[in-house]
Parts: sequence; C-alpha cells; structure tokens
Amino acid sequence: MDKKKQRSLNKWLKQQSKLAKRWLMFAVGLGVLSSVFLLAQAALLANILHSLIIEQVDKYELIPYFVSLAVIIAIRALCSWGREIAGYRCGEQIRIYIRQLILDKLRELGPAYIKGKPAGSWATLLLEQVEDMHDFFARYLPQMSLSVLVPFVILVVVFPVNWAAGLIFLLTAPLVPMFMALVGMKAADANRKNFKALQRLSGHFYDRLQSMTTIRLFDRTKAETEVMRGASEVFRTRTMDVLKIAFLSSAVLEFFTSISIALTAVYFGFAFIGELNFGDYGLGVTLFAGLFILILAPEFYQPLRDLGTFYHAKQQAVGAAESIVEFLDTDVSAVRSGEKKLADDDHITIQANDLEVYSPEGTKLLGPVSFTLDAQQTTALVGPSGAGKTSLINAILGFLPYKGSLTINGIERTELDLANWRQNISWVGQNPLLLHGSIRDNITLGKDKVSDSLIETALAESYSNEFVDNHGLDYLVSDRSGGLSVGQAQRLALARAMVQNGKFWLLDEPTASLDARSERLVMDGLSGQIQGKTTLMVTHQLAPLQNVEHILVMQNGEIVQSGTFDQLSTEDGLFQQMLQSNQALKQANKGNLDA
Repeated sequence: MDKKKQRSLNKWLKQQSKLAKRWLMFAVGLGVLSSVFLLAQAALLANILHSLIIEQVDKYELIPYFVSLAVIIAIRALCSWGREIAGYRCGEQIRIYIRQLILDKLRELGPAYIKGKPAGSWATLLLEQVEDMHDFFARYLPQMSLSVLVPFVILVVVFPVNWAAGLIFLLTAPLVPMFMALVGMKAADANRKNFKALQRLSGHFYDRLQSMTTIRLFDRTKAETEVMRGASEVFRTRTMDVLKIAFLSSAVLEFFTSISIALTAVYFGFAFIGELNFGDYGLGVTLFAGLFILILAPEFYQPLRDLGTFYHAKQQAVGAAESIVEFLDTDVSAVRSGEKKLADDDHITIQANDLEVYSPEGTKLLGPVSFTLDAQQTTALVGPSGAGKTSLINAILGFLPYKGSLTINGIERTELDLANWRQNISWVGQNPLLLHGSIRDNITLGKDKVSDSLIETALAESYSNEFVDNHGLDYLVSDRSGGLSVGQAQRLALARAMVQNGKFWLLDEPTASLDARSERLVMDGLSGQIQGKTTLMVTHQLAPLQNVEHILVMQNGEIVQSGTFDQLSTEDGLFQQMLQSNQALKQANKGNLDA
C-alpha cells in the first residue's frame, strides 16, 4: 500500500472518530487522572521505603501511608475500568455507524450489484472487517493522546527532582515510536493481504456450502476439497505473516524500553556511590529521589509501549478500511434516486427507446431495445437463459444504470423517486424470500397499518388460507422459508404482493419449481389481481400465454420478436422454436409417466 493511500485511510478513520468524541475524551481524561494518582502512588512508595530504610521509622507510624496507598491503587483500578468502558463505547458507536453506512450503500446499489460478489465476501466486509476496527477507536486513539500527555505529566514532576533522569527520559522516549512506525509499515501491508485472502476464502466457502448437493451429485467433492485446502493455506500463510510482525513489534518495543530503564537505573547506581555528581541541582541524590524516579521510569514508557501494542490495531484497521472505503466510494450516480413522484391515480405506462443496460462496472448487458408496456395490459417477456431478461427488469426497478430513454408515465427513471416508484410495484419472483418471523410479519413486512380484514382477503385470494388457518398468523417461519413447502411460500409471497396492491405487477417465473396443483392455485390467484393493471410477466412456460395481450421475445440482449400469441406461434422465429421445444418436452414427460 502506497503512503498516499495509507494517509488517506488514516484521515478517514480519524474522521469517523469524531462521531464518538465524548467517549474518546472521557477515556483520555480518565487516563490522565490515573497518571496523577500514579505520581502520588510512587511518592508514597518512595517515602515509605525511605522512612523504613534511611530514617528507621517504626512501621506502625506508616499505617496512614499504607492506607493511602491502598486507596490510590483502588482509585487507579476504577480509572482503568472506566477507561475500558469508555473506549468500548467509543468503538461500539463508530462500528454501528460504519455498518449503517455499508448497509445504506448496499441498499442504494441494489441486488444487481450485490450479486456480483459472493455472499461470504459481503459478510466479511460487514462483520469481520468492521469489527477489526474496534481496537483502533477503543484503544489506539485514546492511547495516542495518553502517550503524549502521561509522559509529559511525569516529566513535569521528574525534572525538578533530577534533571539528568528527566533528560534520559526525554532523549530515549522517541526511540519507541520511531521503531514502532518502521515495523508498522510492514504490518499494514500484511493485514491488507490477510483481509483480501479472508474475503476470498469466506466467499468461496459460503458458495460451496450452498452448492453442496450439486457438488456431491457431480462427484466433485475431492476436487472442491483441494481447492478449499489451497485457499485455506493462503489464508494461513497471510495470518502467520501478520502474527510474526506483531511479535517482532512487541520484541522491539520491549528491547528499547528495557535499555531506557536500565540507563536510568545505572545513572542512579553510580550517583549513589559518588561516581556521578550531576543532575541533582547540588542537593545530592537521596534514596527518596532515586526510588521515586525509578518507580516512575517503567510507567513513563508504559504509555508508549501500550501505543506500540495497539499500533498493530491501527495497521489492522487501515487494512480493513481499504475495502470498506473502496466500497463506500462506489459511484451510485447512475442508480441514484431522483425527486419526481408518480401521481396517485395514474395507471402505469413504461416506454423504452434505444435502451442500453449496463452492469455496475460499465459492461453492456443488453440493447439497444425499444418497447412499450401499455397501461392496464399484461405483457410477457420470454427468451432463452442469458437473453437479458433479468437485466431489463433490474433496469426498470432502478438497480442498473442505462443509456437511452426509459420512462415511467413519461418521467425518466433517473429523475424518478425510486422509493415512490417501488411502492407502486407488486413483485412475485420464482424464489420467494420469507424472512425469519411470523406469517403476519412476512405478509405485512412490518407495516403497522395493515388491517386484519385486508390480510384475510389476501390470504383467501392467494389460496394461502387453507394452511394458514391451521398454523395461525403468528406461526413462526424460519430463514429460507423453513417450515413451509415451496408452494406454500410462493402463495404467501403472492399474498404479500396483494397487500402491497401495486399499480405495476412484476412476475418473474412465479410458478417455477411448483407442482401442478400449486401452480394452478398461484395462477388463479394472480389472474384475479393483475386484471386491469400493468403487468410484466417473465416466463419460460409459453402455453399459458395464449390470453396475454402482448409478448416480447428476447435473444442475445435484443428484442427479436413482438406480438400476440397467435401471431408469434405461426411466424417463423425464436418463439415458434421455443414453443415446439416446450411441446416436445411435455410429450416426453407424458411418455415417461405412462411408462
């Protein structure tokens, strides 16, 4: 990672810290307060030892000093506890904010962009990489302030007692951050590589976990095991590189702080035996002064040593921030919402002229195409897999950028308020997504103002009431529609679309993977809802399209045919070929059943 990029990431991280400035100041304040009590603790210890050794004071006379020492130790412990709490709250507040930034960005970019990366890489970005920033905000930033303030407080006290010891402290202190920075540069690069390897491994593992049945079906278990072993080995190597640098950093810090403390001890040793006669302002080096400064010597370097320990957390945060900042800087101008809203009483008309749809990375997916989806009319969109049907739908929904013209009721989609536009859409897809929650929650999607009568009507018209009546609206549905069959989940998705009551119905293979009975029930429920509404149906099943007013046939990103079922079925072209293939497949399936 080049220095310019590292500086920009450091700047971004520090900007986020302003969100929890109160907690940050609280943590630093408690650290400084603890250092003040540390001076009192050192003075008490030095005074107790001086009194016992030099002045031969009876130990019972020192009981108040021992009590004071215990109180100070307890207060410092409370300060340390408070520092930890304040630091944690600081990190927690910022992590929540950064996660929300990522979620907002994902919502802006939409599902078309999200599908471009494995789910595991998104999980790593949103969970692990954000989590790895915690120590930067909770520990490193407070410690960076304390590494300046605490030594300064100690120097202010040490210099009037012995300027030679103060000078040793002052000259040796910069060695710690200097070598810490040298080691840290390597740590940042190692952490960045480690995060990249973790993203790849997470995405790969999650995808293979989802495809386990297919992998076993095609006997690819051993091959995929080897691939996973290779990816794991790369991650292991990267992790060990990070750990080696972390241990090296700790060893370097301990070495230089030990030398600095040893210099102070040697100075006082020679001063006590009369070999060195400077630094004491001519007053002589007393046991109290020597013990007081020697007790403070480790504490003087401790904030710098802690900063060195947490410096690894800084480089870890920089490595984690790289992918996050890169994602947050993704251009969303092409899919950003406009301000214009649809009129409440308008029917939906969609018109495209020389429309070209592009991926978020700028790759052309389809076009140019021109078509019109007339108000209160059902249009079917058919074509082989890869023809561009899904890309066209994503462009209409506002999830993909485009060139040319795409208007909804005469308003260009880029100028349309996408939230308002999507409120006018009822969508039923081939893989209904039911959330973890009750049946009621899945139908209403958390809307409070949906009446029970409206829910009951939707359940009846979607033929969902035959199983909902047995379970009840409070029946808990687990992730991925757990607890329901595919047909039941699809009918609940239809009920949800009915409650949405959109002016534009988008049906994406709504009966795929359904048995004959479920397919009939879903189609019966749909037929009553889409009548008199603008509807776009994407399907591979051509026979049910005989009553559809308009059919668009896509191939290789272009609309190659359009017309009614009767026109297209008698016209040489792709639709006729697909229809013949469907009929041949039906005959083959029927023959297999008869056999």
